[in-house]
Amino acid sequence: MNEQVILESTPLNALDRCDRCGAQAYVRAILLNGGELLFCAHHGKEYAEKLKVVAAKIQDESEKLVESK
Repeated sequence: MNEQVILESTPLNALDRCDRCGAQAYVRAILLNGGELLFCAHHGKEYAEKLKVVAAKIQDESEKLVESK
């Protein structure tokens, strides 16, 4: 199993931090060049359109922020 497949199948957790502000990451962008960027939900939304151009895959787990009753 290569590193990219492992990253894509691994849920984000509290240790994953936003590359922009350091908050907990809820968005992972696997870049076309093989790198990755992590963003909080706020910055993930802010950069969503630009990420679509350079990302091979975007893993968005921001639904974890919605409170379930």
